[in-house]
Amino acid sequence: MATTRKKKAAVVGARRPEVRLPPLEVYEGGLAPDGDYDGLELSGLDLAGQSGEGARFLDCALRECGLDEARLTGARFLDSVLTGVRGVGTVLAGAQLRDVEVVDARLGGAQLHGAVLERVVVRGGKSDYLNLRAAKLKDVVFESCVLSELDFGGAVLERVEFVDCVLTGVDFSGARLKDVDLRGVQRLEIERGVESLAGAVISTAQLFDLAPLLAAKLGVRVEG
Repeated sequence: MATTRKKKAAVVGARRPEVRLPPLEVYEGGLAPDGDYDGLELSGLDLAGQSGEGARFLDCALRECGLDEARLTGARFLDSVLTGVRGVGTVLAGAQLRDVEVVDARLGGAQLHGAVLERVVVRGGKSDYLNLRAAKLKDVVFESCVLSELDFGGAVLERVEFVDCVLTGVDFSGARLKDVDLRGVQRLEIERGVESLAGAVISTAQLFDLAPLLAAKLGVRVEG
């Protein structure tokens, strides 16, 4: 008698961006609301406190720029690379990042609530208190990052991968996940929202680490 075996549903991997920058023109100015930046290289600029709400960056490279308290609400970064950018309190609420590579960024308290990230790779660097509440992430890869106090409250994550990362103090409260691969997280500490992990894939070791949180959420008392 023939037996049938159920196939395990494979995790759908994220589609990575393929950013190919054209020859760039050096730009040494500042930010302006609704500014249009096309094919430019912004290198080593101090953009702290400047206002670039609604600006568009197309085929641009931002390298080693200071973004402390820069206001980039609703800005669009398309087919661009951000390397070594640093900033505390950078405001990117409602921003759009599509086909973007972010490399070795160091951010503290960056505000990306309501942002849309599609085909984005975040590689290396360290971010503390990153606010991604109600953001939409699709085809996003976090690779070799240290992310502390990461807030995904109410966010939508689809085809998101974490590779060789450290995630501590994460909040998934009210988040919706689909094909989110957490197996590559070297250290995973979820502060809130463990009940929202449906749609994520974790390793056996991570399951053991999360067991106390899951038991507490289910009201299960564990006694030796």
